[in-house]
Amino acid sequence: MDSTTTPKAAGAAGTNEDSSVTVVSLYQKQRKIYARAVTGLFAKWRWIFVWLTQIVFYGLPWLMWNDRQAVLFDLVSRRFYIFGLVLYPQDLIYLTALLMISAYALFLFTTVAGRLWCGYACPQTVYTEIYMWIEQRFEGDRVRRMKLDAGPWNFEKLWRKGGKHAAWIAFALWTGFTFVGYFTPIRTLGHAVVTLGLGPWETFWILFYGFATYGNAGWLREQVCKYMCPYARFQSVMFDKDTLIISYDPERGEPRGARSKKIDHREAGMGDCIDCTLCVQVCPTGIDIRQGLQYECIGCAACIDVCDGVMDKMGYPRGLIRYATQNGLEQHLTRKQMFARILRPRVLIYTAILGLIIIAFAWSLTVRKPFRVDVVRDRAALARIVEDGRIENVYRLQVMNQAEQPQTYRFSVDGVPGITIADRNALSLGPAEAQWVTLHVQIPHESAQQVGPGAHPMHFAIERLPAHTGDPTVRLDEKSTFVVPR
Repeated sequence: MDSTTTPKAAGAAGTNEDSSVTVVSLYQKQRKIYARAVTGLFAKWRWIFVWLTQIVFYGLPWLMWNDRQAVLFDLVSRRFYIFGLVLYPQDLIYLTALLMISAYALFLFTTVAGRLWCGYACPQTVYTEIYMWIEQRFEGDRVRRMKLDAGPWNFEKLWRKGGKHAAWIAFALWTGFTFVGYFTPIRTLGHAVVTLGLGPWETFWILFYGFATYGNAGWLREQVCKYMCPYARFQSVMFDKDTLIISYDPERGEPRGARSKKIDHREAGMGDCIDCTLCVQVCPTGIDIRQGLQYECIGCAACIDVCDGVMDKMGYPRGLIRYATQNGLEQHLTRKQMFARILRPRVLIYTAILGLIIIAFAWSLTVRKPFRVDVVRDRAALARIVEDGRIENVYRLQVMNQAEQPQTYRFSVDGVPGITIADRNALSLGPAEAQWVTLHVQIPHESAQQVGPGAHPMHFAIERLPAHTGDPTVRLDEKSTFVVPR
C-alpha cells in the first residue's frame, strides 16, 4: 500500500491517511509570546539591575571630570578618557585585559549559577524588560494585549498601538543619542541635535543604534536569545551537575493536575503542581520549565516568582520551581550541601585565572608611566654624512602626554661613543596632548670609524621634568639602532 502525504495549509502539519508520515513546514510563522507580568523577589532584583545599568549608561556621559566629559572615547584625536585615566591606541593591551576579565567572569558565574548575566544584566534582557513595561502601560496586561491583537482595527487599537510604538521609538532614539555621546562630547552632540547640525556619521549611528534597540527589544525579543545569541549555544559546555540552575522538582510536583484547595492532594495521589501553566505564561522565551533545562531558558527566574505565589495560595511549601543543581535534585541535597559543592576544580581554576588577570591588570595600571613614546626611523634616509664628516640618522618620536597637566620633556641619547642630538633636546606638551618631534642624531667621524659600518644598538632617554617643586622626574627608555654607512 502506497503511503502519500498531502501538505495542508502553510504553517500546518500534513499527514497521510494512516498518520505514519508527518510533514512540518520549515516556514511556520513564529507564535507571538505574550509574557504575563509577575512580581516577587527575583522580579525585584531584575528591576534593580535595570535601574543600575541604565543609570550608569545614561548618566556617565553627563559626568564631568577636569573640565571635560568623564568618559569619552575621542576617535578623532585618538584619546580615550576614563575619569582620570587617559589612554591612547597604543594602550590596546588594557582593552584586551578588560575583555579577558569579562570573559572569565562570565565563565565563572555561569559555572556557579547558570545564566545570571542573561537573566539580570544583559542589554537584551534589560531593554526587553523596559519595552514590555511600556507595552503594558499602553495595552494592558496579557489578556488585554491578546484581545487587542485579535480584535479589529479601531480608534482605541490605533492610539494604543501608535502610542506604544511612538514611546518605543523615542526611547530608542534617546538610547542611540546616548551611545554616540560616548564618542562625541554629549553636550556638543545635544547642541548639534537642537540646531540640526548633526554630522553624517553621528546621524547614522544614532539612527542605527536606535533602530537596533527598537528592533531587538520591541520586535525580536526572545528570538535574539534563542537564535542570534551564541552564548545560548555554548552555555552547556560550562554547566555541570553542580551548577545552580532554575529547576522544576518532578518528584514533588508529579503527577500534576487541577484540584480544589480543600482536598488533600497527597491522599488523592497528586503532586504539588496544579498545572496552572502560569510558569509558561510568565516565561519571556515561552518554554515550559517542567520539561527540564532547555537552552532557551535565560535564567530570569520569573517562573520561580509566579510558582511561589501559587504555592502560597494553595498552602503548599515554596520551592517547587527553584534554583537547584542536578545533583541536588537527584541526591536530595540540602541548600547548604549544594552550596558546599561550589568550590570544585572548575570553579577554582576559573577563579584563579580571573584573579591573576585582575591582579596583573591592576599592577599594570599602577606602574604605568604618565607618558608614552614611539620611535620611528626616517625611511627616506637611513644615514647620511653632514658637515665635519659627522654621521647623522633622523628619527621621529611621538610623545604622548597621558597626564592632564602641561608637561615638559627632555631628550638624550647614548649607546654609541660621542652620540648626540644635534638640534633640540626639549619639548612642551599640553594636557593629554600628543606630538611628533623630529630629532637629528649624530656621531663624529672618529666614532664611526671606531664602531664600524652597520646597525649599532642605542637608546633614547626621555625625561619628564617636574612641573612643580617636589614632583618626581620620570624617565622612559626606548631602544633603537644607529646606522653607520659603509
